[in-house]
Amino acid sequence: MDLEIDRFGVIVTGASRGLGAAITKAMVAEGASVVAVARSTDDLAVLAASAPERIAPVSCDMRDTEAVENLVGTCLDRFGRVDAVVNNAGIAPAGKFVETDIAIMEEALAVNVIGPAALARSAAKHWIASEEAGVVVNIASLSGLRGKALLSGYSASKGAVVRLTESLAVEWARHNIRVNTIAPGAFQTDAQAAVLDDPATLEARLRKIPLRRMAKPYEIGPLVAYLVSPLSSFVTGSCFVIDGGELARL
Repeated sequence: MDLEIDRFGVIVTGASRGLGAAITKAMVAEGASVVAVARSTDDLAVLAASAPERIAPVSCDMRDTEAVENLVGTCLDRFGRVDAVVNNAGIAPAGKFVETDIAIMEEALAVNVIGPAALARSAAKHWIASEEAGVVVNIASLSGLRGKALLSGYSASKGAVVRLTESLAVEWARHNIRVNTIAPGAFQTDAQAAVLDDPATLEARLRKIPLRRMAKPYEIGPLVAYLVSPLSSFVTGSCFVIDGGELARL
């Protein structure tokens, strides 16, 4: 199936590894060009080397809203267009909330909500001014749909991402700008190292998932590609759960 994104310019944040790297590779496989954004320059360089003409690595801290807003201009300069933004970057500080400095929650909100909002707004300004269609895909989490102990800041921020998506989808629909969310469950990424490296913890985690396995990062790519694609032109304001049935089991 041709997803019709072969000339698209796409910005993907948190692109250096895990889901972000998988999303970037999926975009490139479908013919799109990607501004790959992350703080880790070494990992970005490795990713960009896999498709140097199609991946432009950019080091950026999502807490720096000015730098985040400038990513749209970077994509335009590098590829001549910006068709979609995939807000994947995020942090998940863990700990007992009563023992956690409130600044930790503020940082989670800055990286997981304010940064993505700033990037989405910058892209929307461009699309509205140029009267072009655009797409924003926000990566939330299962923890944003159901609160999780020891991840209060992360759960709160990802819940905010889901609500922000709905609000922007309604506000920007008349400009032909679509905004959707994906809420991943357990994926085999570095963020799950503590689970993956402990057989007992992994077994307990898998018991919560009806499919009895964790997802591979590449499994999120086709869903993102579909949401970016014109084939999903009537899809906006939705949250897509990809979790092996875990939410349905709750």
